[in-house]
Amino acid sequence: MSEKLRGKVAVVTGSGRGIGRAMALKLAGEGARLVLNDLDDEPAMAVCDEIVALGGEAVACCGSVADAGFADRLIGTATGAFGGLDILINNAGYTWDNVIQKMSDAQWDAMIDVHLTAPFRILRAAQPVIRALSRADAEAGRRVVRKVVNVSSVSGVFGNAGQANYSAAKAGVVGLTMALAKEWGRLNTTVNCVAYGLIRTRMTEATADADAAIQVEGREIKVGVNPDLMAAMERGIPLGRAGTPEEAAGAAYLFCIPESDYVSGQTLQCTGGLTGI
Repeated sequence: MSEKLRGKVAVVTGSGRGIGRAMALKLAGEGARLVLNDLDDEPAMAVCDEIVALGGEAVACCGSVADAGFADRLIGTATGAFGGLDILINNAGYTWDNVIQKMSDAQWDAMIDVHLTAPFRILRAAQPVIRALSRADAEAGRRVVRKVVNVSSVSGVFGNAGQANYSAAKAGVVGLTMALAKEWGRLNTTVNCVAYGLIRTRMTEATADADAAIQVEGREIKVGVNPDLMAAMERGIPLGRAGTPEEAAGAAYLFCIPESDYVSGQTLQCTGGLTGI
């Protein structure tokens, strides 16, 4: 295992599957100690086991990031298990699409809650911890740069038909990132954002099954993309293909390492060269 993030405490929401899992494994592979999160216990614990098998350390804090009180529990898990907080990645989320005239209040509220309100609450809960750690560092003559990475989407940068709720929430994440970069610079904390394009996950996997769906907090959410549509989407990407979760994790990782200590308030588009949708 590498030493680049040795001893750092990293929190990654939505890390039981997909991009979040790849992020967690990437950070653990560089020596970070992980706090994992998923709606369900089983996938989060499976990733914990993977990290431990690699010689790393990980604990889980399962539940919905949108639940009241969850943010305090998540940050408390990091400080309780590992005594600190160095890296925070707000990744958890899903999509629930519809054109605006057919979109229910529940669809709108769910996307705003999970993609924008939840990161806000988690960052709010993290601030006193980061402030205290920053003060202790200063008193000890240490310079420690902490990292926040928020996950947005090209839908939040360019908009996307059928995703007014998701696009609005992800655009809000970009604004939240820029505001916190200005607030938290004095705490030696960088705040950046990754806007993902087409990444192959269970939400976007090519399938001919028009009824493919997952259950999210009691709701049936359609997943998957028709293979012909997926092929057309990939043809529009300059690199000619969708990204992998590991490649997506690599983009977030760039903001977590010491080489990016003077980069803050930025949104990196991880899209394979796609510059609009």
